[in-house]
Amino acid sequence: MAKMNLLQAINNALITAMTDDEKVMVFGEDVGHFGGVFRATSHLQEKFGKGRCFNTPLTEQGIIGFANGLASQGSVPVAEIQFGDYIFPAFDQIVNETAKWRYRSGSQFDVGSLTIRTPYGGGIAGGLYHSQSPEAFFAHCPGLKIVVPRDPYHAKGLLLASIRDKNPVLFMEPKRLYRASVADVPEEDYELPLGKADIVQEGNDITLLGWGAQIEILQKAADMALEDGVSCEIVDLRSILPWDVETVMQSARKTGRLLINHEAPLTGGFASEIAASIQERCFLYLEAPIARVCGLDTPYPLAHEKEYMPDETKTYEAIKRTLHY
Repeated sequence: MAKMNLLQAINNALITAMTDDEKVMVFGEDVGHFGGVFRATSHLQEKFGKGRCFNTPLTEQGIIGFANGLASQGSVPVAEIQFGDYIFPAFDQIVNETAKWRYRSGSQFDVGSLTIRTPYGGGIAGGLYHSQSPEAFFAHCPGLKIVVPRDPYHAKGLLLASIRDKNPVLFMEPKRLYRASVADVPEEDYELPLGKADIVQEGNDITLLGWGAQIEILQKAADMALEDGVSCEIVDLRSILPWDVETVMQSARKTGRLLINHEAPLTGGFASEIAASIQERCFLYLEAPIARVCGLDTPYPLAHEKEYMPDETKTYEAIKRTLHY
C-alpha cells in the first residue's frame, strides 16, 4: 500500500494499464509534454514514448473521433477531455458513434476498448465553464458505461476495470478531490466491479445516496444527523450507467427513506431516474417521499458557488425534513 491522492492514483492506474498492455494509448489536449492541466498523465510520455502518450489538437470532436477509429482497429485508447464542460463538442461522436458502433454493425465491430477520462464538478472556483456535472446527458444513451470514483482507492480500481471493460466507458473524475483526497492505495494491479454500488456506512433510519465528491458531503451530513440520534446508511453508486438498482432498492426498503444528492442541477438530473425507479419498487416500504438535494437550475455561478453547492448543511436539513414527514 502507498499513500496517494486521487491524481496520483489515476496516474498509477494508467502506468499499470500501459505496462500490462502495449495496446493502451493515452492522448488528449496537453497530456504529453507536461502531463495535462491537472498533471494526471505526468511522466507517461517519458516512460512509454510519444507513440503511446501524445498531445492532440484542441478539438474534442476530433479527439473522440480519432479514439473511435483506434478502438475499432484493436487499440485500447484512453482519451482525455480536459474538462467535462468541454465534452459537448464531442457529444455527437460519443452518443451517435461510440455508443452505437457495436449495435449498428450487428456486433461485427465495436469500440468497446475506448475509455474517455474527464474531470467534472465544482468546488474549485472555476465558474460556469469549468464546473459542470454532465453525467445525466450521457446516462440517456444505451451503449455506454459511466463510472465516477469517490477516492484514490476507487479511482485506481475502477479506472483499470474501465480500461479493460469490453464496452466504452466515460470515466468522470471529481476534480475538487484531485489533491484533497488521500488514501491507502495498493501498488499492485487490482480492479473494482463496474455497475455495483458500495455501501460506505450501514444505518437504519435513512439511506443517503450519491457518487463521486458528494460522498464526502453525505458523510458530513450523516455525522451531523448522528448527533440527533439519526442512523444514516450511505451508498456510493459508483456507476451511473448501468446503476445498481438492487442494492439501492434493498437499502431503501431497509431504512424506509431515501435521499439522493448530486451536484448537477435538479431538473433532469440522474436523481430523477433513481427516484422514479425506487418508488416503483419500494412504494409500500417508504415512510416519506424520496428527497433530492441537488445543484440549482441555473448556470454554474462563480461568485455564488457556495450557495449553489448541495452541501452538508442542505443535506442535513433534508434529512430532518424526511425524518419528520
